[in-house]
Amino acid sequence: MTGTIINVAAVLIGGALGMLFGARVPERLKATVVTGMGLFTAAIGIQMFLKTENPLIVLGALLIGALLGEWWRIEDGLQALGLILEKRFSKPDAEGSSGKFVRGFLTASLLFAIGPMAILGSIQDGLTGNYNTLAIKSVLDGFASLAFASTLGVGVLFSSIILLVYQGGISLLAAQLNTIATPSMMNEMTATGGVILTGLAISSLLEIKKIRVGNFLPALAIAPLIVWILSRLGI
Repeated sequence: MTGTIINVAAVLIGGALGMLFGARVPERLKATVVTGMGLFTAAIGIQMFLKTENPLIVLGALLIGALLGEWWRIEDGLQALGLILEKRFSKPDAEGSSGKFVRGFLTASLLFAIGPMAILGSIQDGLTGNYNTLAIKSVLDGFASLAFASTLGVGVLFSSIILLVYQGGISLLAAQLNTIATPSMMNEMTATGGVILTGLAISSLLEIKKIRVGNFLPALAIAPLIVWILSRLGI
């Protein structure tokens, strides 16, 4: 859990600095920074997808994950949580609308939680207490939080709640996960996360097309499950 706590602290500090000095940054520069983050996120997503050993597994995981996500209304739940937090903690006269708060919350939550560093770093932290991977991720997330908070506002800070639950949960279950996880499972999970990250870049950062990215999150669990089933069938 040590690495997760460091990661959460980095997000909060970066977000606070972004909120503090964000007003001094020209709007054009803010927009350019977010666009740059969007391009970088899309590139990382593509790089992650290339780790797949079987693209059809990723496709199947995304389709099944999307069905489950829509059924469970995951994105609606995240948006509702964002609105509840906004009403509780955001000042009525604060700059930006509800949509801006929720966008910041969703974008930062998905960006910080998805990726091989979050998964592998949390497992490493939980099993051995070595949080070097999460320490590196903390630096990256801190800078990203600063950039996002300066543009998207206080919603970015509350993404630390999702980060704490997600990474902390993986760390606590690391021993159990490690007993069943194989390199192929991790590769397909990483590739699936890459597609979701690319969707996040297209939807929330580059704003090319609105995508309910949150509803694809179950695919991260479906991908290794498909690998396990195929291995049992000898395929």
